[in-house]
Amino acid sequence: MEKRRLGRSNLMVSPLCLGGNVFGWTADEPTSFKVLDAFMEAGCNFIDTADVYSRWVPGHEGGESETIIGKWMKARGNRDQVIIATKVGSEMGPDKKGLSRARIMEAVDESLRRLQTTYIDLYQSHRDDLETPQEETLSAYGDLIASGKVRVIGASNFTAERLKEALAISARMGLPRYESLQPLYNLSDRAAFERDLEPVCRENEVGVIPYYALAAGFLTGKYRSEKDFGKSVRGANMAKYLTDRGRRILTALDEVALHHGASPAQVAVAWLMAQPSITAPIASASRPEQLDDLIAATRLRLDKAALEHLNKASAEAA
Repeated sequence: MEKRRLGRSNLMVSPLCLGGNVFGWTADEPTSFKVLDAFMEAGCNFIDTADVYSRWVPGHEGGESETIIGKWMKARGNRDQVIIATKVGSEMGPDKKGLSRARIMEAVDESLRRLQTTYIDLYQSHRDDLETPQEETLSAYGDLIASGKVRVIGASNFTAERLKEALAISARMGLPRYESLQPLYNLSDRAAFERDLEPVCRENEVGVIPYYALAAGFLTGKYRSEKDFGKSVRGANMAKYLTDRGRRILTALDEVALHHGASPAQVAVAWLMAQPSITAPIASASRPEQLDDLIAATRLRLDKAALEHLNKASAEAA
């Protein structure tokens, strides 16, 4: 499978990134191992998680996803074949959040322990911390890179203004720069990224690894009416997508999928992969069979007519 360079770094990643948010949540450990095995067997190598996954589940403390990935890598002996991305900054407990130097230094060791590794390939600021100077955060990352605990850094959920500021600080102070951005971006959620963030990323050669590639499942075509909302734990969030525009998008996905002999999910992910600013969309799978669509998307090449049809249907003012 082709590999793509992440930003200006030396990380070469598959054009699909496997989201680890479901590991230990909707996928138990044995199932997670099967999903991870199938992902690697397909020639992919890029896995995204976070220290906070899945703290939102009753009885969980966070770290469940990292722990499962760590056990899997140890069992398979494949650490050097995998690009592991994780994150710091979300609340893990009282006084355990943000991007201060002290918090980053504490959190990285906790993530390394759970992942059972000595280094993290891509360490990301999960969300911006307006109370901590960006110079402090980037300096801490610089020390982690110098120590060998981290290879490359990235940002997630940053505004265009704050990302530009961080890149300027890195250049001015000779500090590591964010080589990737993880924003919300998919065929349904386009405007915010395309208007503000995409120009910054393209101008500065920042890799983009968008999350919610399938709009939390909406773009699979699984939710076509309100009665479908009960199909999964994410169904309650589908009302915001199931609008007139949302129905246009589903219709276009169906039409392009029929033309290409593919599924709507494959088309939605392939559309993302075809965008010039995108390095690798992130999508998760709770079962190995859900991975089939995602892997097939890496082989799907949408023609110009298909891309234009999807762009028109998903335009904000179509």
